[in-house]
Amino acid sequence: MKMKTTIKKILNKQFLAIAIISVLLYNCSTVPISGRKRVNFVSDAQVLPTSFAQYTGFLAQHKLSKDAAKTAQVKEVGSRISKAVDRYMRANGMESEANNYRWEFNLVEDKTVNAWCMPGGKVVFYTGILPIAKNENGIAAIMGHEIAHAFAKHGQERMSQGALAQGASLAAMLASGAVSKDPAKQQLFLQAFGVGTQLGMLKFSRTHESEADKLGLVFMLMAGYDGAEAAKVWVRMSAMGGQQPPEFMSTHPSHERRIQDLTEFLPKARVYAKKYNAQARKK
Repeated sequence: MKMKTTIKKILNKQFLAIAIISVLLYNCSTVPISGRKRVNFVSDAQVLPTSFAQYTGFLAQHKLSKDAAKTAQVKEVGSRISKAVDRYMRANGMESEANNYRWEFNLVEDKTVNAWCMPGGKVVFYTGILPIAKNENGIAAIMGHEIAHAFAKHGQERMSQGALAQGASLAAMLASGAVSKDPAKQQLFLQAFGVGTQLGMLKFSRTHESEADKLGLVFMLMAGYDGAEAAKVWVRMSAMGGQQPPEFMSTHPSHERRIQDLTEFLPKARVYAKKYNAQARKK
């Protein structure tokens, strides 16, 4: 009897392992431009209704900036970069995905140094990050970085990884509308996309942050902004002070690493931006 039970447990574990591997292989895709392989089984159809609802709810609970000039600047930069991303998607066989975006850009009155972009192009800048941005090109660097998180579906990827780790179906939870009904699940959803963290641009894994830095640099260049400002944003971020843990102990790259990587990647990013803009013009 014990032998049968043991064999059954082994077979169950093997079946589970095969099932997990099958899910990983079936849902493995490639991040455009970077070429990185990812696992994501949370579809736009599942996540976007929740994203749009959460964004509307966030705006209802937070005060929009009354600075008309800064608000207009954030909206203009967002519009230019989102149009560049849209042109890229439509020129590279991503028309249906491009159609799912509902771009929106808002500046919230809050001293927190933060900015984020939820799935479907829902962006918020906090007034607290504007001194770090300093100028229009700095806003473009931050905007490109945050849009890159949504473009590469980093939040959905993190949700997928969490579902596998917990043996839970976040996709089913989203599809059932459970997020909108449960405050705890709402918080988990917002955390998956970096909403509400204390310091902007430091909320995803080191891989996601580095990827967003590079994709964002390409996007701001495609929109006609000065890509050299991206590294300067991190120089200013570093000058804010505050002790960072050693990079090998951190979930995100050090300021110094990001400055170096952005500076070194800038020439290649310029080549990419020129190439993708040329592709879009041919369409």
